[in-house]
Amino acid sequence: MMTTESFQALRPRPRLKGIAFLAIVFGSATIISGGKVLFGPDAVREMAGRVVPFVVWINFFSGFAYIAAGLAIWRALPWALGLSIAIAVVACAVTIGFGIWVAVGGAYELRTVGALTLRTGFWVAIALALWRAKTR
Repeated sequence: MMTTESFQALRPRPRLKGIAFLAIVFGSATIISGGKVLFGPDAVREMAGRVVPFVVWINFFSGFAYIAAGLAIWRALPWALGLSIAIAVVACAVTIGFGIWVAVGGAYELRTVGALTLRTGFWVAIALALWRAKTR
């Protein structure tokens, strides 16, 4: 179990501040883009094309978790690593679900493949970076 003291030792590392900043920006962009597709005018929804509803909804709500994780990393809170791992696991699960959606013939946009790859890779990389920082 990680203690507050062990994670507090990470506070001065500028790289973690950079990771935190990127997570917050990524979360904000995720909320904005997902919100436009979910709640925006019809023209925006039409431009989005063949969205996969569960992917858009999960990504939209995940944006709030991204911001929370970014703030936790910034403040070197002990639960930042756990939340980052949880986000990475959810991203992997959504990617698998999307793969099943495609395999059974569901309509989708090719850019969804890229977005899921980016999100999953981003959060796996953050979780690994925090894990490495914790174990050093």
